[in-house]
Amino acid sequence: MIMPVLNEERHLAEAVGSILTQDYPGGLELVIAVGPSRDRTQEIAEKLAADDSRIVVVANPTGRTPNGLNACIQASRHDFIVRVDGHSLLPSDYVLAAVETLEETGADNVGGIMAAEGVTPFEKAVARAMTTKIGIGNATFHIGGQAGEADTVYLGSFRRSALDRVGGYDETFVRAQDWEMNHRIRQTGGRVWFTPRMHVTYRPRPNLRALAKQFFHTGKWRRVVGREHQGTLNLRYLAPPLAVVAMAVGVVAGVFGFWPGWLIPGGYAAAILAGSVATGRGLPLSAWARLPAVYATMHVAWGLGFLLSPPSLGRSPER
Repeated sequence: MIMPVLNEERHLAEAVGSILTQDYPGGLELVIAVGPSRDRTQEIAEKLAADDSRIVVVANPTGRTPNGLNACIQASRHDFIVRVDGHSLLPSDYVLAAVETLEETGADNVGGIMAAEGVTPFEKAVARAMTTKIGIGNATFHIGGQAGEADTVYLGSFRRSALDRVGGYDETFVRAQDWEMNHRIRQTGGRVWFTPRMHVTYRPRPNLRALAKQFFHTGKWRRVVGREHQGTLNLRYLAPPLAVVAMAVGVVAGVFGFWPGWLIPGGYAAAILAGSVATGRGLPLSAWARLPAVYATMHVAWGLGFLLSPPSLGRSPER
């Protein structure tokens, strides 16, 4: 198992605990690549490794996720490689389900549901938004669905042979490296498989600023994937930037006296409010009240990131 971490003091020990208690009969190791953190992540990782010989700690001087993943892969020893995150919690049968699904389907990479769960009212609102079509689209690893082939999956459990075949993660992709990796696996004849049998508990960002930053950078790097791999963009990815452009045009038109222009941002706001009412059932009132702001932040930040993604982003000298 491989885990790149950076500033994960809050969740690291809990995440590692869920890994070490896996109900898996085969050999298990965890390789943690620690970036230059501003908190006690390095100290915690070293303490965990000192307490359990199955844990190996390697350095990730860049702090970038793909570099850390490649460092972990290089240090790992097993034929099946399961990616995990420092803020994710695994059920006890996760590794067993991953290996069995790889063997049953013949896929090169399998993954399951990113089951977002919050603790604070804001995190609960984000968790709900990340499991609805209004918030995140129709990706099966967010909203669930039937087992089958997929374009990409959350985290991923790989055959080492597949990672060797495609040369590991592309380190120029600071974000969206999982989508880009899965695209190359499929382009080289491999299969990516989604199964609802696998669940990962995901801890959402704790505030609007962190959420906006996450979605802005995700949108920015998803456009890089679209540039590098032509034909991979669809309406799901284009909807947020189109909405941002439409609302900007509506506001400008309204400011310059064309009052119907205000119908566009007003219609969006009404749709978000209605969507929050429909999808917020069961949430505490304190979380429900935050849902419209969460939806809007996710959409607008992703759309702005996509629109403002510079053409030079993600281009290595070789490209």
